[in-house]
Amino acid sequence: MSALDDELDYQILKLLQKDGRMSFTEISKEINVAVSTIRHRYINLIEDGTLQIIGRVDPNKIGFNAYASVLISVKPKSYMKTIFEELTKLPEISFLASVSGDYDIEANIMCRDMEHLNELLGDKIHAMEGVFDTKTNMYMKIYKFAQPDLELAKLSSKQHE
Repeated sequence: MSALDDELDYQILKLLQKDGRMSFTEISKEINVAVSTIRHRYINLIEDGTLQIIGRVDPNKIGFNAYASVLISVKPKSYMKTIFEELTKLPEISFLASVSGDYDIEANIMCRDMEHLNELLGDKIHAMEGVFDTKTNMYMKIYKFAQPDLELAKLSSKQHE
């Protein structure tokens, strides 16, 4: 059974989304379950990869002022795997995915400033063998940056029953 199929795991995940530092004791009081049960479920969620506790940093508050989405077209397609491997190594990339449409890859990039972004694009990304074309969209102001809504996942799993 996956964590998304279990109400108790949902409740634990929702509480940890609000406060990732919430103690097992606080969680057990909130949902009226034994601390040992919370600890056991927490360990399972970590071990199966459903949950990862991290500190989310606001990029603007620490000096990342150039945030962009870069679409990349790869030709020939035989370079896709190599390009993904190389892009994964770049610390400026916070999100990387294959996409459908006119481009093959989307990368969200956080850089200190425009000079840093230009260096990354020109010296690293455009220099990769197989990168045919790119399109860069600058994020002017971010209005929402959120974790997945667990209620939506819960609805989806019920629809597939």
